[in-house]
Amino acid sequence: MAKAATPGQIPLDFAHPSSETRDDLIVSDPISAAIGIVDRWPDWPSPVVVLAGPIGSGKSHLAAIWATRSGAARISALGADPAAIEAASAGPVLIEDIDRTGFDETALFHLINAVRTAGTSMLITTRLWPAAWKVTLPDLSSRLKAATIVEIGEPDDELLAQVLVKLFADRQIVADDRVVAYLVARMERSLAAARRLVARIDEIALARRAPITRSIAAEALAEMEAGETDMDLS
Repeated sequence: MAKAATPGQIPLDFAHPSSETRDDLIVSDPISAAIGIVDRWPDWPSPVVVLAGPIGSGKSHLAAIWATRSGAARISALGADPAAIEAASAGPVLIEDIDRTGFDETALFHLINAVRTAGTSMLITTRLWPAAWKVTLPDLSSRLKAATIVEIGEPDDELLAQVLVKLFADRQIVADDRVVAYLVARMERSLAAARRLVARIDEIALARRAPITRSIAAEALAEMEAGETDMDLS
């Protein structure tokens, strides 16, 4: 049941943060390898692990779990930063969305060296595999080839259904199984799309003070297909 709103009112865009603890993590085949590497720390096959997956695939959730467990410092590799080198030498470090935020090749090379020398750990998240980063520095290319690459696959039906239920629950909505099944059979197969879809369904139901039905789900799906609710969610 959607939350109530004044008839005809345009609902405010309140934040609905998703819980990012290990217990909240939805386990499914597409992310099993990524979950395994997070759970395995500090017994990693290499000092540097690169977690690669599409937008909305759960990279940030997994990175948050690992950062909490390891006490990792969040750093960037945009340029020479003595504080980042010091952090990499002192303990685990996390670089998120490196393909989006960008990096200086020399800076990243020195950060990886600091991690390797100190025996610490580095987790990097990205939408693209390192081979697509267009690295020109041979020494950095060599270091990246030695990193462990873990891919998050596209979500299957089971994962999509579980994610939809969780996203609705984050908004204090109990999702009808029939609506969830209807969405899974027709929606874009990405977790980013699931986030957009749930947000739009909730918005429509709030504005109409109506329960979430298959007709509302169909309307939100049609809008997404037309590109009317397109947004970038990492």
